[in-house]
Amino acid sequence: MSGQLKIGTIKILTVVVLVLGLITIFLLFNGHRAPVDPSTSPIKITAKWELPNVLREISAISWVSQDMIAAVQDEEGVIFMYDLANNKLANSYKFGDDGDYEGLVVLGENAFVLRSDGDLFEVRGYKNPQPQVEVYKTPFKSKHNMETLTFDKERNSLLMVPKDRNLEDDTFKGIYAFSLDTYELNTEAVMKISLDDEMLTPFVRKHQNKTFRPSDMAIHPKTGDLYILEGTRPKLMIMSSNNEIKGVYPLDPQLFPQPEGITFSEDGELYVASEAGRGSEGVIYKLVLTEL
Repeated sequence: MSGQLKIGTIKILTVVVLVLGLITIFLLFNGHRAPVDPSTSPIKITAKWELPNVLREISAISWVSQDMIAAVQDEEGVIFMYDLANNKLANSYKFGDDGDYEGLVVLGENAFVLRSDGDLFEVRGYKNPQPQVEVYKTPFKSKHNMETLTFDKERNSLLMVPKDRNLEDDTFKGIYAFSLDTYELNTEAVMKISLDDEMLTPFVRKHQNKTFRPSDMAIHPKTGDLYILEGTRPKLMIMSSNNEIKGVYPLDPQLFPQPEGITFSEDGELYVASEAGRGSEGVIYKLVLTEL
């Protein structure tokens, strides 16, 4: 009888080891990484704001003024105003029907909102009870999965990057400019994120276009560097204006379950928003990078 028990125990242990091994392989191949050690990460959190339930699915942020950040989420056609100083939702402004809104830029009294299917909404007088809304069609479709929008002062353009499929070949992610002079998109990329860059080697995927999947982007107001988020496998890329990738920094998935929004204050303070995780709320962090 004891021999049978030993054999049964060995079989159970073998099955357990095999299952754990398969789980490990699954996690590795699906890009899940161990939490980043805060003591070694160059990214330091200096402030944190837990967001109300309506912003659990926060998908983009844009600096408005001192202590005020605008946000959208991926379900409602509403621009939300969050007051950092008082840690509360200050106001909300409806501009459209429900939809998957993923990008946001506020310029004075007007706002631009990017939907994941590539439609760009210009909301003139977004604070008004009945703002004027103009919708611009771009060459992007749902298959491109558009989440990134930022204002490029030098080009007087809105920059956007596909999360999934590129407009051209998939060996790079193109950064495309929507001119605010002509209100047209240049279908030739003005900058390119090379997916073969050695900085991305640790993150290479079987399908190359999934090696880096941008979820939002902001331009540093002093250096001109591009700070580009990925929410799927949380990380932050910093790229110079001449296409050089200066660094790629993993983000702790326990703190950043799905980072979807990034913006700078006028004096260069960095803010990142993340959607809620299991058992947590959506958050906005103020960050500094100690390596820079």
